Amino acid sequence: MINFLDLQKINAQYATEFKKVAAEVIDSGRFLMGERVANFEKSLAQYNKSKHVIAVANGLDALRLIIKAYIDLGVMSEGDEVIVPANTYIASLLAITDNRLKPILVEPNNESFNLDINLIEKQITPKTKAIMVVHLYGQVCWSESLSKLAKKYNLKIIEDNAQAIGAEWNGVKTGNLGDAAGFSFYPGKIMGALGDAGAVTTNDAVLADLIRALGNYGSRKKYVNEFLGLNSRMDELQAAFLSVKLQYVDVEIKHRQAIATYYLEHVKNDAIILPKIVQTKLHVWHLFVIRTSNREALQDHLLANGVQTLIHYPIPPHRQKCYEVYKELDLPLTELIHKQVLSLPISPVMTIEEVQTVCDVLNKFRI
Repeated sequence: MINFLDLQKINAQYATEFKKVAAEVIDSGRFLMGERVANFEKSLAQYNKSKHVIAVANGLDALRLIIKAYIDLGVMSEGDEVIVPANTYIASLLAITDNRLKPILVEPNNESFNLDINLIEKQITPKTKAIMVVHLYGQVCWSESLSKLAKKYNLKIIEDNAQAIGAEWNGVKTGNLGDAAGFSFYPGKIMGALGDAGAVTTNDAVLADLIRALGNYGSRKKYVNEFLGLNSRMDELQAAFLSVKLQYVDVEIKHRQAIATYYLEHVKNDAIILPKIVQTKLHVWHLFVIRTSNREALQDHLLANGVQTLIHYPIPPHRQKCYEVYKELDLPLTELIHKQVLSLPISPVMTIEEVQTVCDVLNKFRI
């Protein structure tokens, strides 16, 4: 069986280093807000060329804290609107609604599956305060027109960078394009922790200072609580593991890009719609997502031939029970995408023989 994602094999590459740093953390007796977290924040800032990094508990909290900080700074207030792609993972919306703001769902581009930037302006109202761009599947969602639009209407751009660490647009990495960005280090991500973890990046010192306090119970000084905060802190173990992984992330991305290139060049089947990219550096391939009109049959065909696949994501946010308020929205492209997408295996430990097998099985599929 070709597994969709073999986390055990991925992490086994670094087992010796993991055990070493884990022992150091255990021996130190310091498990929160210590040297390892500070070092990871510094290393990620250098990698991403961001002025400030705040390590937090997970990717959702990273986005929640950005918006919460903007509210505390008076930039946003309850009932304000945030434009967000309709076909994103639900965490993007949860960060907005958890802060009592309103997500404005916008259809994606049919080729990239990212937010269709051309559809944004007509959704802007006096209540619009931000655009949340999601670099979905690892592909950059950015353009000069997006930046100009934000400046024209005085909007913040928040990047949901959960899936695209290392991707670049004109030499600038995602997470350093907008006003602030949320990272996820969920185990299955490009740079996954051995548990939950996340981070915020920004070049705004005031915002960074407030986010750091908000994630620590609203406190800059122990037992002195200035804000209504959260408990959202990356622990020392995850910071130590991620510091190891950060050294290898670009090598792993290159391997993902090589696999994606092979898929793009060797899958030859009219029943399958392949993803499209403009430039190699714009996509780091957290996921390789195809489309087909008969997904169930294709997934069964692949599994019967020893290839495991997943669906990211079967139900769009506006069709989830928790967001019934949006169930009447007319979002035909979003709904079509969610009915047709299928994620193929792609990881830094896949072999060329496995990739060839996946291509051969795909090319034999018939509707």
